[in-house]
Parts: sequence; C-alpha cells; structure tokens
Amino acid sequence: MADTTQRPSTTLPAGGSAVAATSKAEQRRLAERRRRQKIWLARALLLVGIVSLWQFSAGRLVSDFFIGRPSEIAETLYIWAASGKLFFHAGITSIEALLGFLLGSAIGMTFGVVLGRAQTLADVLDPFIMMFYSLPKIALAPMFILWFGIGIDMKIYLTATIVFFLVFLNTYSGVRAVSREQIAIMRLMGASESDILRKVVIPSAITWVFNGLRLSVPYALIGAIVGELIASNKGLGYLLADASGQFDTSGMFAALIAIMMLALLLNFAVKWFEKRAMPWKTVEDKREMSI
Repeated sequence: MADTTQRPSTTLPAGGSAVAATSKAEQRRLAERRRRQKIWLARALLLVGIVSLWQFSAGRLVSDFFIGRPSEIAETLYIWAASGKLFFHAGITSIEALLGFLLGSAIGMTFGVVLGRAQTLADVLDPFIMMFYSLPKIALAPMFILWFGIGIDMKIYLTATIVFFLVFLNTYSGVRAVSREQIAIMRLMGASESDILRKVVIPSAITWVFNGLRLSVPYALIGAIVGELIASNKGLGYLLADASGQFDTSGMFAALIAIMMLALLLNFAVKWFEKRAMPWKTVEDKREMSI
C-alpha cells in the first residue's frame, strides 16, 4: 500500500530569503547603534574624568593661576554667553574662517584640476608652488596687514591663503591619480575634455578633495585666530589676547574652549556635506562593516 502520509515541506516560502535578509540588516543596524552608544558613553566618561581630575588638581597639585579651574572657566563662558559677548565674537571668527575657507577651497580646487590636467604647466610652476607652500603662512600676516589693513578682509585673505595650498595639493594629487586607461577609453568613445572632467576626473578625485577640505578646517580657524591675535578688536582671537593681557587664566581657557567648539562644528558641517556629495561612500562603509 502506498504511503499517503503528508510530510512537512522543507522548502522556504517565496519571501523567506527576503525576510531573512531584512532581519540581518536590522540586526546590523541595532549592533551599530549599540556600538555608537558605547562610543558616546566612553567619550562622556573620559571627559568627566579629565574635568574631575583638573578640578581636583587646581590649587592642590598645581597653582590655579597656571591651569585655572573648570568651575571658573564654565562660569566665564556662562557670563559671556548670557551677555551675548561669546556669540558676537564667535560670529566674527566664524565669518572670517568660513569666507576664507570657501575662497581658498574654490581657488585651490580650480587650480588643482587645471594643473592636474595640464602636466607641462604643472612642471613649469612646480618649484614656485613648492617655494610658496614651504613659506610659513603666519609670516605673511604683516604683509597682509600692509596690503589690506587690519579689518576683516585681512583675516579672510590670510585664511584663504592657508586653505588654498592644502586643497590644491590634495585636488592635484587626486586628479593625477585618475586611471589613464579610463581616460583613454573615454577619448576612444569620442568624449570631450569637459565630458572627461565631469564623468571621470571629478568623481574619481572627489575623495581626495574632501580629504583636503577636512584638513583645511582647523587651518582656516588658525588663519582667522592668528589674524585676530595680531591686529583686531573683535573675534575669539581678540578675547584670547585680551584675557592673556590681563593674566586671566580662566578667560584664556574659556576662549580656547570656544575656539575648539567652533572647530568641531565646522568639522561636522564638512562631514555632513561630504555625505551629501558622496552618498555611495556611506553605502560602501556599511557594506565593509557588515562583512
């Protein structure tokens, strides 16, 4: 007699693989979220530990005249913020750093692409570029004061000069690193120079460009702050110089913390723009992490 007993099917339903993939993706997202939470917790604990040790050491192990007290620094920041003084001076420094950053980046990217595609011109200008790049940019500040005065223009141009070389060198290296085979294939297909730039060179070099932009953020602030330290009555650099002139340690540390927070915000802004300009990079990072 034939066996008519029904056995359970071992075949997965049609949507089984999709459900399994979705479940794995959700698990990866949860794992990544937990990892980020642990990182932020570790950062918070490290910050609390440093501030606690600092507060304990001030006046006990080291004179607070030299290192100040976190409580007094926080009080100074609060007074500056409540009076609007902090936001006014931070706004001036932000404008100088941002405009100098944008101007230097635009010129640096343009020159990087042009010289990257014109090797003969790059070879002619190479020694001159290296001479100017090796020159300490801070040494240009007195000359910029002579040319542009002590107003906001001087800080913007000094910042742009510092940013220019970092962005230019990274952009130039990125353009020169583009595969020659890809360019040759594009030419065989009848592509013009503008087509090669738009479809091959710029997409290939954009990672190098953003590396230069990220490196330029702190240097943009350096240019603005140095300009304010040398000749200014506005900006975070002025607050730092004013506190230093009065031997106000808490004020000096408060100005330094404000500068560091501003640098952090500018870095976040560049990273946000990078994610919008290169969405494929985020996808690649997630794929590598899931292996």
